[in-house]
Amino acid sequence: MIVQRSAMKTEVKEKMRGGEGSAHFVHFAEPGTEKNARMLAELTLPPGSSIGNHQHDNETEYFIILSGNGLVNDNGTEAPVKAGDVIITGNGASHSIKNSGTVPLVFNAIIVTY
Repeated sequence: MIVQRSAMKTEVKEKMRGGEGSAHFVHFAEPGTEKNARMLAELTLPPGSSIGNHQHDNETEYFIILSGNGLVNDNGTEAPVKAGDVIITGNGASHSIKNSGTVPLVFNAIIVTY
């Protein structure tokens, strides 16, 4: 299957999971249509925007940073992230992410269920 970018669903979520600003989504596949993949998307956080802290039970989320700079709270430990970094959160752990830079923070978000 090939999905053209022009056919991908887009959406904007304000104050996602209690965060600040907006999170812009481009869904590579419609949510819930791929087995064991709850989300396959590219996210963009404008400067100052964030996704609030949330937990992942019975699933693992991968953030693959494509561009920009951010600050991640990885199960209670804060760390800076940049292009090429991967954040892996699962087994009941929690995380949040904030764009701490001056340009958009762009990353792929993949949630795999088990």
